[in-house]
Amino acid sequence: TAMTMIENLHGMLERGVDSALLRYSLGNELLKAGDAGGAVEHLRQALHFDAEYSAAWKMLGKALATSGNHAEAVDVLGQGIEVAERSGDIQAAKEMGVFRKRSQKALAGDS
Repeated sequence: TAMTMIENLHGMLERGVDSALLRYSLGNELLKAGDAGGAVEHLRQALHFDAEYSAAWKMLGKALATSGNHAEAVDVLGQGIEVAERSGDIQAAKEMGVFRKRSQKALAGDS
């Protein structure tokens, strides 16, 4: 189950195993489990390890949008798109562009 997966990943962290991939996986699982706030925290750590990790930028943008933080999501996804384009990850850049437009629309609707 997702909870078991989350517990296993937390257990690895407690044993001193820490990496961009571990944090990304934890963020991904937490987001799926409905904990967008927890996901944001771990995805930020993933990017602290590896600022060129386009999948983590995408997931962080998604987690921020899910938690209603659209302004920050727009900013993060903008950075993520630059990272993805630099590394030639065009698919990730496109997906982030779509997420970013959704957050921009949400912000426009708020005002």
